Amino acid sequence: MGRIVWDTSKVFVIFIACTFLFYYGLRVMHSEYEQYHRYDTPEGAAVKVFNEDQSLIDRLNLFFRLGE
Repeated sequence: MGRIVWDTSKVFVIFIACTFLFYYGLRVMHSEYEQYHRYDTPEGAAVKVFNEDQSLIDRLNLFFRLGE
């Protein structure tokens, strides 16, 4: 009976330690990416992806094709 309690307590302590390690790892990653400004204007050779000079027929075709 004592061996089962000892093994269970070891597994419990390892589980708690891994849970704390995972939690604080996520907090570190969150604080790292919180300062990342992804909506800043691009630098370098940026290319415009979307062309807004479409006719009404082209826009309707895209609307019905994508099912939005």
